[in-house]
Amino acid sequence: MTAPLALWHSTAGNEARFAALIEALAPGIPVRHRTRPELLAAAQPELTPEVRRRVAIDILELVDQGAGAVLCTCSTLGPGAESAAELTSVPVLRVDRPMIEAALDRGPRITVAAALASTLGPTGDLLRRVARERGVVPEIREIVCEGAWTYQERGDAQGYSRAIAAAIRRALGPADAVVLAQASMAGAVELLADLGVPVLASPPLGVAAAVAAWRRAVAGGGA
Repeated sequence: MTAPLALWHSTAGNEARFAALIEALAPGIPVRHRTRPELLAAAQPELTPEVRRRVAIDILELVDQGAGAVLCTCSTLGPGAESAAELTSVPVLRVDRPMIEAALDRGPRITVAAALASTLGPTGDLLRRVARERGVVPEIREIVCEGAWTYQERGDAQGYSRAIAAAIRRALGPADAVVLAQASMAGAVELLADLGVPVLASPPLGVAAAVAAWRRAVAGGGA
């Protein structure tokens, strides 16, 4: 049996979203989901070392159970995935790094929008680290989409996306790119198509990176 690509989520809504992206990009890849909303709740108002450790242990359990690669789809808990990656030879990726790379390709002025303020720290830290690797000093502006998360909690995907888009339009200043810090925010991209600034979401870029890593690790590029 082929080792699956494991998707580690913190919200149940991401299961269908990421499954659809993988099916469109690479149909037939075996996929396993694990969802831990309690760890996202434990990371409010900020990610502590204890929660980061719990995330890493949970992801490493997927590796021990035979995953060929793991994609953490939660930006807030992404540092836990990085901790896990240091302890295994199996690829463990955080979903937002390819998005950050793509944003910095467009310039140093990056606006980070989040529906949960707790995501700003992990995303900002990653942005600064990637920029430092490139020898770039980023200009970071942060937008918290106040009230948007309540729509997500109610399962109102359209209301969630509209609230995010409205908040970004109100607060956006000069920017080379806007990054949506949480994978669940991806629905706002279409609503901001006329913004005049690239708006990037992590799911499609993160899935492409994860599928490539899985192929290298498990299928030797032949899947």
